[in-house]
Amino acid sequence: MSGWVWGLLAGWLSALAVSAAGWVVAVRRFHRLQRRARQAERLAELGTLTGGLAHEIKNPLSTVGLNLQLLQEDIDPGNPAYRRIVSRLETVQRETSRLREILDDFLRYAGKIELDRKPADLNAMLEQLVDFFAPQAQLQRVQLRVKRAPDPVVAPVDEKLVKQAVLNLMLNAMQAMDGNGGELILAAGRSPGEATIDVIDTGPGIAPDALDKIFQAYYSTKKSGTGLGLAMSRRIADEHGGTITVRSEPGKGSDFTIHLPLKAKNET
Repeated sequence: MSGWVWGLLAGWLSALAVSAAGWVVAVRRFHRLQRRARQAERLAELGTLTGGLAHEIKNPLSTVGLNLQLLQEDIDPGNPAYRRIVSRLETVQRETSRLREILDDFLRYAGKIELDRKPADLNAMLEQLVDFFAPQAQLQRVQLRVKRAPDPVVAPVDEKLVKQAVLNLMLNAMQAMDGNGGELILAAGRSPGEATIDVIDTGPGIAPDALDKIFQAYYSTKKSGTGLGLAMSRRIADEHGGTITVRSEPGKGSDFTIHLPLKAKNET
């Protein structure tokens, strides 16, 4: 067989291999998009069903809260049991308010998210969050600072929602440090095709067996909170076509990273 035939055959085989590799990548991408679409459909159905149920629960809760307040006003301060009765009414009022907060958080998590994407500089966004969060950090003896990227990191995001995702991570870090002081660092960065936001704390870290569970709804190792903060942050990242990853070592703190595409899906 002549050399030109071998060359033609080798070229054909090479092109076939490239086409096969491209086909495999395309199939994997298709399956990934299918999984995301199914997840979005399930969330939408869950939001519709449970959203209606939550609203139905909130209405009687409002009535209960109002009547508890009226009862407290009607109690005679001269009654020997006045303080005990008022204390019990206040306990029921607190629990009623907590139920409303849980329902509000659930509705935000399960409801439909409509993104209002606009170009935003993540450096500036993080500085705004630090200014907002500084008083709370000072109360808990936490040093709060920003590590700016050398150049502007501009990504098409819903700034309000991304701020909420970062704020949830900051609150989680503060709770992990549990009033013992420490350092909380926000960092903006860029890697090929994506922008990143890191939320780094010097808390106790996360046990390896908990790393796969922390983003699950209602999973929490803390006494307070609804267990939806990290789940909501992940959902916001997912809605942007991004992800959240975490690196943690017990005793040395944690680093949560939000990965956001530098281009929206409909951009080329």
